[in-house]
Amino acid sequence: MDVLHWIFLAAILVLVPAAGAGAYFYGHKKGQEHRRIVAEQKIGSAEAEAARVMNDAQSVAESKKKEAILEAKDEIHRHRQEAERELRDRRAEVQRAERRINQREETLDKRSDNLEKKEDALQAKIKSADARLDEIETIKKSQFDMLERISGFTEEQAKQHILELLDGDLEHEKALRVIDSEQRTREESDNLAKEIIATAIQRCAADHSAETTVSVVTLPSDEMKGRIIGREGRNIRTLETITGVDLIIDDTPEAITVSCFDPVRREIARRTLEKLILDGRIHPARVEELFDKCRREVEAQVKQTGEHALIEAGVNNVHGEIVKLLGRLRYRTSYGQNVLNHSLEVSYIAGLMAAEIGADVKLAKRAGLLHDIGKALDHEQEGSHVELGVEFARKYKENEAVLHAIQAHHGDVEARTIPACLVQAADAISAARPGARRENLQNYIKRLEKLEELTTSFAGVDTSFAMQAGREIRIMVKPELVSDDAMVLLAREIAQKIEKDLEYPGQIKVHLIRESRASEIAK
Repeated sequence: MDVLHWIFLAAILVLVPAAGAGAYFYGHKKGQEHRRIVAEQKIGSAEAEAARVMNDAQSVAESKKKEAILEAKDEIHRHRQEAERELRDRRAEVQRAERRINQREETLDKRSDNLEKKEDALQAKIKSADARLDEIETIKKSQFDMLERISGFTEEQAKQHILELLDGDLEHEKALRVIDSEQRTREESDNLAKEIIATAIQRCAADHSAETTVSVVTLPSDEMKGRIIGREGRNIRTLETITGVDLIIDDTPEAITVSCFDPVRREIARRTLEKLILDGRIHPARVEELFDKCRREVEAQVKQTGEHALIEAGVNNVHGEIVKLLGRLRYRTSYGQNVLNHSLEVSYIAGLMAAEIGADVKLAKRAGLLHDIGKALDHEQEGSHVELGVEFARKYKENEAVLHAIQAHHGDVEARTIPACLVQAADAISAARPGARRENLQNYIKRLEKLEELTTSFAGVDTSFAMQAGREIRIMVKPELVSDDAMVLLAREIAQKIEKDLEYPGQIKVHLIRESRASEIAK
């Protein structure tokens, strides 16, 4: 609080009682005189007190002022000391930095002097080395001149003469060694190859080709033939339509022949017929039921057969879809030779030859087992069995060496690996042995396959089956796409297409079937 505040406060303290006293005196002016006198005395005392308070306030203000001045001087002195101390520190730091810089300059000067000395010494050594090289070159030239005078050849002539002598000797020696090596290698390789192949053939026994186009189902009696035919032939017609085979019922006692070029279809039909005979209930609905059951059984057996083939060949880590295709090869024939047996035979022979020459036995057996895998697909897809096999094996991540062996086993591409060469040789051995194949059977099957492929290419055709050894083609059409009237025109178009594109003996009957069905379950 400054001096003016103190003075103002003292004035208030004095004037307030004085004002009260004045008011009181004025109110009682006409009163007693004594009160006026007392009031005047109080006013005088108040003025004296006010003067005293103001003097005290001035004294206090002066003392506060002096204290503030002293404090300000102390603060200024303290700041000055701090600034001087900081300045001294900065100067000391600058001096230290200067000393360090001077030391570094001295060190750099010393290094520069040392480098100059070393450079001078190096230049001296280089001059000395050059002088010695010149001396050496002089001595070398003199020696060469002396050799040229003694031999009578220049340097180039001497080099040429020596090279000519070496070339003649080396050419003769090389020719002798090459001829000897070729002759010895040819003799050894021929003998070794014959020995390996003969050993592999001796260690592998295989059956002759067997009949693969018909199956005979034994009947308990000839009366069963009539039941199988059914009223107006409905049972046999349903059997042939569903299974896609041809049932031959002739005078053979207690037997029915199932004929079809597709062995999988024929096997399903044979099982269906045997189950119908055992069950005794022969009608179209039962035929369909047992057909579905037998088809599932054959599919399960296909997988089991593929697994057994892998175990027999000693091959593992094969994809499940490839296993199924291997099983289908059991029902596939090539020129009368069972393809699965042929594949196992090739696997054995390739593995035996690989063991003889020290190659990878497992890889050779794997490639031999899978080399004809495409034959399980060529009934269903376009392309050669080699292309289909390579594509299918690549789809399921087979080894590149196995893919190459599949691709090269018929010479479509050059065999670049040992397993491919072994599979190629084993395939030729298996196919060429006596009684392995029959050429006419394969041509017959290809003709039937082409006949079915041609008829299924027409729009509205669902499935088609070659019957009667290719003398009849039975075609199932989609009823929603082909009407009864359109069937006549479609049959004519198919017949004309067959006449134009196919070569066949005799004639082929085109038989179209259109059937609509509706079913519901009574609950």
